Amino acid sequence: MVADVSHIQTTVVGSYPAPDWLIQCPSEQALADATRVVLHTQEQAGIDVVCDGELYRFDPNHPETNGMIEYFVRPMGGVATEIGFDELTRYRAQPGMRFRSRPPGIVTGPVSAGHLDLPGACQSARRLTRAPFKFTVTGPHMLAKTLVNRHYPDVPTLALAIADVLAEQVRHVDADVVQVDEANLPGAPDEWDWAAAAINRVLDAVDGLPAVHLCFGNYGGQSIQKGNWNRLIDYLNALHADHIVMEVAHRPPDELAVFRGLRPEIGLGLGVVDIKTTEVESADRVARAIERAERLLGGGRVRYVHPDCGFWMLKRPIADAKIRALVEGRDLYEGRTSRVAA
Repeated sequence: MVADVSHIQTTVVGSYPAPDWLIQCPSEQALADATRVVLHTQEQAGIDVVCDGELYRFDPNHPETNGMIEYFVRPMGGVATEIGFDELTRYRAQPGMRFRSRPPGIVTGPVSAGHLDLPGACQSARRLTRAPFKFTVTGPHMLAKTLVNRHYPDVPTLALAIADVLAEQVRHVDADVVQVDEANLPGAPDEWDWAAAAINRVLDAVDGLPAVHLCFGNYGGQSIQKGNWNRLIDYLNALHADHIVMEVAHRPPDELAVFRGLRPEIGLGLGVVDIKTTEVESADRVARAIERAERLLGGGRVRYVHPDCGFWMLKRPIADAKIRALVEGRDLYEGRTSRVAA
């Protein structure tokens, strides 16, 4: 199975299962050691663009979103974190928030960076690897949607304000790829226009390659959002992104044809590993998923292959095996000897 295309890059989406020993004995040194393990695991497998595993974001008190919300909004100025019963009741009645038991915060004034320090977090991980490095950021649409807004006239205005805060942070992030994650928009595609305006402010601030990850959620190993990719093609084409990182393996096979409408300037990242199952894909299965996409969309259209989403819900041995299968499948498709086997 040989592809007549240039090299397809392998990468991961972001999160990695927190090691038991880190959870039991957390410390700054233990976190650095665990991050080294995550990066080395990817390097050994042959991943082209590695990520830090987001271990420093994990909050056992808010497992629903693995820290991808609280980590960003709670340090921000203008966000209160003491939530009263009335606020809880109203929040739980909001559509699309049933996967959360409580809001991460209440916007009571103009949002600002506060003590959020994304460049520092990125540098702590980047110094532990020499491989091309990806840093991930939760997008302004999702952050705005999960907050209780008591200051801005509407959610789109709040999203733009959050985007400006993130953009200033991202401007100082030293990473080869900065990936902005939006896991709520697929369930609310009618909001795509203001979501695109907000995320583009962040993407425009990226010094390296700007990327966007979209999925239908991964909470308890289940999808949270309902919908399909067809309703978001206008959003995808409006992005100021080098490439997109899409959930595909867990989606209906016929959805793949939607990406024929993607602007050719935007690279396609193809999810070929399903993180919502403990079954480990074979190299042949991964290779055939790439082959099918290239036949349908055209040779050279797939620029990245990756898991559908982060690995945080899986056990480490399963996540590690899926990482190896990803590289072996890409290598099989391209007719090269797998670096894992070499």
